[in-house]
Amino acid sequence: MFDFIKKIFGNNSEEMKEIIENGAVIIDVRTSGEFAGGHATKAVNIPLDTLESNLSKIKGYKKPIVLCCASGMRSARAKGFLQGKGIENLHDAGAWSNIA
Repeated sequence: MFDFIKKIFGNNSEEMKEIIENGAVIIDVRTSGEFAGGHATKAVNIPLDTLESNLSKIKGYKKPIVLCCASGMRSARAKGFLQGKGIENLHDAGAWSNIA
């Protein structure tokens, strides 16, 4: 049951690290100020409120996408939004520190 809860809340860091090692793009959806204060290696900063205007960029990655933020709330919202726009192969890592 604990593994199930970890998957719901995006805290399976070993799985995320494997996905990243296999070439995924990390998108940090925190604000640029938060991102400047620290972020996962090779992460791209696309704040949650700019996802709509960056859809073509995100679709252009053509790789798995790992989403992260400060706690997991915004990354979960970002995943739902992007799925609604037809983007697949999305993974919610929750807090960026889970994959840093």
